[in-house]
Amino acid sequence: MAGLKIAMLTTFYPPYSFGGDAVGIQRLARALVRRGHDVTVIHDEDSYLTLGGKVADTPQADDDPKRIGLRSKSGLVSNLLTQQLGRPVVHGARIREILEDGGYDIVWHNNNSLVGGPGLFGEGGGLQVYEAHEHWLVCPMHVLWRYNRELCDKKKCLSCTLSFKRPPQWWRWTGMLEKRAEAIDLFIAKSQFSRAKHAEFGFKPEMQVVPYFLPDIPSETASSGHDRPYFLFVGRLEKIKGLQDVIPVFERYEGADLVICGDGEYRAELEELAAGNPRVIFKGRMPLDDLNAWYRGAKGLIVPSVCYETFGIILIESFRLGTPVIARALGPFPEIVEASGGGRLFEDEAGLVAAMDALSDPATRAAQSAAAHEAFQRIWSEDAVLAAYGRTLATAADQTGHADLAARLHAGAFENRAV
Repeated sequence: MAGLKIAMLTTFYPPYSFGGDAVGIQRLARALVRRGHDVTVIHDEDSYLTLGGKVADTPQADDDPKRIGLRSKSGLVSNLLTQQLGRPVVHGARIREILEDGGYDIVWHNNNSLVGGPGLFGEGGGLQVYEAHEHWLVCPMHVLWRYNRELCDKKKCLSCTLSFKRPPQWWRWTGMLEKRAEAIDLFIAKSQFSRAKHAEFGFKPEMQVVPYFLPDIPSETASSGHDRPYFLFVGRLEKIKGLQDVIPVFERYEGADLVICGDGEYRAELEELAAGNPRVIFKGRMPLDDLNAWYRGAKGLIVPSVCYETFGIILIESFRLGTPVIARALGPFPEIVEASGGGRLFEDEAGLVAAMDALSDPATRAAQSAAAHEAFQRIWSEDAVLAAYGRTLATAADQTGHADLAARLHAGAFENRAV
């Protein structure tokens, strides 16, 4: 079976990226390449560089897609125009040329915020897919975290945007998103929770749920070698990640250490909060192989985010290695933990301590570890999720008259690995 031609549009893509969303897009692009598809990723280098990102040398992998990075003489101006007008002003002609000349079967929009906004919806023909890795469709700040201090339960977008010291996006008050959304054949949310939040905040198109996935890793992954029992935190060090609620617990909890893997703008405040406590250990950012070792050796992963995530990739990173999760009962975490049976939820300090105590029992941890790993293979492994993508896109292709594409998807185009 001949491979499909797929264009993926995104603001950030490695190595021009900061966080997990871009890595998730890269994993999907590589998985599609391994199944014999011709994948081109179009992303905005200006956005990453304007925000102060540094580009590291990254070797080309055999399963990397084609990558087209957009860069202008004045990246700040290019990004500001897109942010304000909701369409690609500086790079628009080139993007349209790429899409029109490519003859793509699928045009797959991801985080379009600064690569072109809703002005790119419908460009290039083919099946038009939008995947909501964040809540950008309903939130100018992407995260439903109002005034940079509280969960958002009601839109106050103008004052909230100004509180983040960002210029308001005037296109959001013009009906542009609603009109351009009609050109999208399929909207994908990453969790049932995220789909419900989009609807709650006024997004009317139907969304289908397809979760994130991770590729399998060798079973011989080593442990960290840390000489005391420990719980693990992995992620960006920002206030919305909730570590400020966890660190004080370890002033009194002496049975284990807290190992923190990650970096970010909130690190100095967190280090000050942990000052004088040798049981709180900051390891900084580290390569994935090293991080896997820390996952494997931990009693459990603590996920204390205080904002509405769309999914939570770190939960399934932990499940993949058989490490249970202790997650705040917020956002999509309850549906992930409950589907796996591989962890516990908490709402307050007492609940967090009770969950840590439970995982200190070897039998309890072993049972949750086995459940976590089994659920990962069944729900969030690469093969399971790519099959789910194939079914979901095939249905959308059927409904929108893309008969040839639908037939190829029904025949297993996303399921059969070619390389």
